[in-house]
Amino acid sequence: MGLLSAGLFWERRDVPGAEQVRLTDRDGLYAQGTVLAAAPVGYACHYELQTDPGWTTARFDVRAEGAGWTRGVRLELAAGRWRVTTSEQGDLDAALVAAGHARAGLPGIEDPDQLYGAFDVDLAGSPLTNTLPIRRLGLQTKGDNAGVSHRLSVAWVLVPSLEVVQADQIYTPLDDGRIRCAGETFAADLTVDDGGFVVDYPGLARRITPGRGSS
Repeated sequence: MGLLSAGLFWERRDVPGAEQVRLTDRDGLYAQGTVLAAAPVGYACHYELQTDPGWTTARFDVRAEGAGWTRGVRLELAAGRWRVTTSEQGDLDAALVAAGHARAGLPGIEDPDQLYGAFDVDLAGSPLTNTLPIRRLGLQTKGDNAGVSHRLSVAWVLVPSLEVVQADQIYTPLDDGRIRCAGETFAADLTVDDGGFVVDYPGLARRITPGRGSS
């Protein structure tokens, strides 16, 4: 793939943490990123994401690791079907219980056919993955289709467990150029740039220009 010259950085607002990603979006999206967070346990999450030219997810490799444990998941979409492979070492549950949290689900998903009809991955806590449906549906074009809601199914990857679940989401472009992202238990009005990349996700993260503070 060569050098990835574009880079983005977000500061988390829900927990101490950040996301840094290098990418190219010349022919779909190729991205390599890292998410760091201090809760529910301290972890680093490294991912590699590839879409097709129409911004449908083709491959998503993600690895989460913390003290005494590591987990990995690969999701691949071809001909409308998802393939999910997983790996696990150590004991994440021990770390969670010691921190006063419930045990984690297993990495991956037992029946990948539950993801049928999903074209996007959504990594929990990652503003980068919100760009996938925005670009795939062309929602970043300000003023076009304002108020028109798009209901979609996503492959939601929970962290740090890397459990994969099917989730329904609704994306709605607003008159002021923001994009509302909503699910069963949340709603947020996202500020995005002309490329559809999140600048501000209220309550979750805000993009930072290194050396200049918030963009």
